[in-house]
Amino acid sequence: MRKLPALTAVAVLGLGLTACTTDPEPAAPGDTTGPIAVKATDTSCEVARGENAAGTVTFNITNSGAKVTEFYVYAAGDRVMGEVENIAPGLTRELRVELPAGTYETACKPGMIGKGIRGAFKATGSAAPLTADAKLAEASANYQRYIQSQTAALLPKTEEFVAAVKAGDVAKAKALFPIARTYWERIEPVAEIFGDLDPKIDGRAEVIEEGMAFTGFHRLEQDLWEKNDIGKSGPIADQLLVDVKEIVAKANAEKLSPLQLANGAKELLDEVASGKITGEEDRYSHTDLWDFAANVEGSKAAVQALRPTLEERAPELVAGLDAAFKTVDDTLAKHRDGDGWKLHTALSQADLKELTDVINALAEPISKIAAVISK
Repeated sequence: MRKLPALTAVAVLGLGLTACTTDPEPAAPGDTTGPIAVKATDTSCEVARGENAAGTVTFNITNSGAKVTEFYVYAAGDRVMGEVENIAPGLTRELRVELPAGTYETACKPGMIGKGIRGAFKATGSAAPLTADAKLAEASANYQRYIQSQTAALLPKTEEFVAAVKAGDVAKAKALFPIARTYWERIEPVAEIFGDLDPKIDGRAEVIEEGMAFTGFHRLEQDLWEKNDIGKSGPIADQLLVDVKEIVAKANAEKLSPLQLANGAKELLDEVASGKITGEEDRYSHTDLWDFAANVEGSKAAVQALRPTLEERAPELVAGLDAAFKTVDDTLAKHRDGDGWKLHTALSQADLKELTDVINALAEPISKIAAVISK
């Protein structure tokens, strides 16, 4: 998802508590297996080395610039192998990613926009995949079944939403908007893998800065709530449905690695901190809490898929995760409104602070999962 270059104080608070601020130890000369230091500035992306042994690769990204940045590892066709978003100035974030032998690109994205400052990267040799472990293989299979269950609802709900827009039924389209997006938000870790499909479906107006057309859910949201005119929205609605059908087909065929599950669980919480709590995500409809709940549910599904391995290797971490998820669920439940959620505009600063605090508390143990499963 494309985010605003600037974050509010609430969002920075939510991200800062889950990142370290010390520079990573550099790898020894000639080492092709140790952590790789990345120095990101507003104009450069210095990756300490451009080659690593195949298997689990660890990047420690330090933002030495003035802008919030992101770091990506891409395979051919801009297929996302791993990413870390919302790295605030002065902070260091870790990314663990599983890379089979092959050629890749690294990218820093100062301001979190554009194609990024890119460099070549190579994984060499061979390594047994993490799914050689039976429990981790089952985790990937279980999560794929979860994705299939969510896409089975995403497509018909998007079809209903598109039909309402094309029929000019504003009230029905507004009611269906957050429902369709619930299924989308739950599967974002896999949806974000496929190049420009994610911003086409879920990009906000800032994608224009990247040379893209403003389309998808949020363009229709703007038409419905801000412009109050969907008379010419039919082509945008049609394109949304085409793009959703493509993402559903690709997501159902995709087999995520265990590290992608772990990273995805954390990325979904970053989504909450940077967009949902701040009200930037659904800025026209203010239905952000629907997305908030869906992101948390998607994160929980990824963690649950990994649970057998976590219980075996780090039972104390599982206990902490269970408690933190319950706290988030209980806190969010205060803002129920019938079968849905209160509008973001109905929340007080105290409400937002409480939600920020419980997301921080959940993000801390989730950030440890990748290290546990890549042992």
